[in-house]
Amino acid sequence: MDECPRCQGSLEKLTLGEASTITCPHCEYADIPVEHEPEDEDHESWRDAFNRFYEE
Repeated sequence: MDECPRCQGSLEKLTLGEASTITCPHCEYADIPVEHEPEDEDHESWRDAFNRFYEE
């Protein structure tokens, strides 16, 4: 198996069903794609958030 790009430790392959990824047990690196962009551009005010919380 390849070396970890972060710490050069040995990588392990994890599989769950049809999905699989590689990870490093030493530094906890995981080769998982992540979307860092927010899904929506609407920002909720604190007042609206509290009102929504208390209405439910």
